[in-house]
Amino acid sequence: MASAPGSPVRVRFCPSPTGNPHVGLVRTALFNWAFARHHQGTLVFRIEDTDAARDSEESYTQLLDAMRWLGFDWDEGPEVGGPHAPYRQSQRMDIYKDVADKLLATGHAYRCYCSQEELDSRREAARAAGRPSGYDGHCRDLSDAEVEGYKAEGRAPIVRFRMPDEAITFTDLVRGEITYLPENVPDYGIVRANGAPLYTLVNPVDDALMEITHVLRGEDLLSSTPRQIALYKALTELGIAKEIPAFGHLPYVMGEGNKKLSKRDPQSSLNLYRERGFLPEGLLNYLSLLGWSLSADQDIFTIDEMVAAFDVSDVQPNPARFDLKKCEAINGDHIRLLPVKDFTERCRPWLKAPAAPWAPEDFDEAKWQAVAPHAQTRLKVLSEITDNVDFLFLPEPVLDEASWAKAMKEGSDALLTTAREKLDAADWTSPESLKEAVLAAGEAHGLKLGKAQAPVRVAVTGRTVGLPLFESLEVLGKEKTLARIDTALARLAAA
Repeated sequence: MASAPGSPVRVRFCPSPTGNPHVGLVRTALFNWAFARHHQGTLVFRIEDTDAARDSEESYTQLLDAMRWLGFDWDEGPEVGGPHAPYRQSQRMDIYKDVADKLLATGHAYRCYCSQEELDSRREAARAAGRPSGYDGHCRDLSDAEVEGYKAEGRAPIVRFRMPDEAITFTDLVRGEITYLPENVPDYGIVRANGAPLYTLVNPVDDALMEITHVLRGEDLLSSTPRQIALYKALTELGIAKEIPAFGHLPYVMGEGNKKLSKRDPQSSLNLYRERGFLPEGLLNYLSLLGWSLSADQDIFTIDEMVAAFDVSDVQPNPARFDLKKCEAINGDHIRLLPVKDFTERCRPWLKAPAAPWAPEDFDEAKWQAVAPHAQTRLKVLSEITDNVDFLFLPEPVLDEASWAKAMKEGSDALLTTAREKLDAADWTSPESLKEAVLAAGEAHGLKLGKAQAPVRVAVTGRTVGLPLFESLEVLGKEKTLARIDTALARLAAA
């Protein structure tokens, strides 16, 4: 059922524009994009927007923006066009109606007049008798008189696809051979009573018309595959489809408590990761590990390395758990891989209003350029840059009271007094000189460097952790450093 040998690879990414993009959706897009690029194939970006009640233009715009931010390009689709346009399903309704009419005319589909109450009653009876509770085929072979009777009652029928009375077997690219027995795959609806086509029709029809060779999608859609294969066979008979695509169902992404990560879970929102300052390359590196790996001993790699190695047959079928801490750690590794100039520019959104707590006129470009290489070694996400450098651009540091309590022990006033004297006499063009000054102050009070520098760091930066201290003091400058130590000494005296 896979594409014929030598057929150019054509895959599709076809999200619905409902709500914000989520990481599970991104992982699906990534695997399709990487598969297409690995095989020098075609990625079709299609918008499945037939649900007018849930779809929105805002979500559509967010989808396109997310694809651009992630670095995914597409060969056919919105804003690009292509031979199978339009690529929004809401603009293809005449196509679906025509296909549905052909399926009805050839007996591959039929009109079903059953009411919801009748369906529920029969399903309940089937469950009670221990039989499969799917649709029982009641309207499969209605007589003309029965049809006229239903019409006289004013019933509006749906259209159902007629499933074959035989097992359907296919080889999943991720899971191997799978067989569905006919009793477990009953006839199913493809058009609503109001004439609106359902996903069960439009998705396979578009795949057929757009000549998709491989369908890579989430595990939650696995149960619909035998239905689609049967529909594909019918579409092939009608000359609408050329071949049945190969299917590969990607493993669930699990969240907290080993539950499937829902798009309603806060940590699933792509916007959250953008706002926190994840790099697209860091986030994609981590998401690729949710079901796939480059090698057993390499977690950090570029998107180009992934494309060169990716094959869907290497995807594992077992659910993959989303680990935010590991995601942050991998993102931090990618931050450190950036050229410093690139890093300084990517931090810009967090160095200006509204993210930055300092006034625009207090930002000093020279100071930022001086500390950027040191900051780059510290961050897990770009948004952390604000807390790391705020002491440089605020009139006074933001004092963390827990840090103050931890660093300012008995005798800290004497240590700070000595440190001030040593720093006042130091060479402020050399971080090593500033380090020697604080080291000497510590030795005068029987303290090693680690203990001696803690009160100085808190007095100057407001926190016990941050950028390398002596490089930070050099950038801040002698005047401000000594003034902040004086402020700390005054507070200690008052206490």
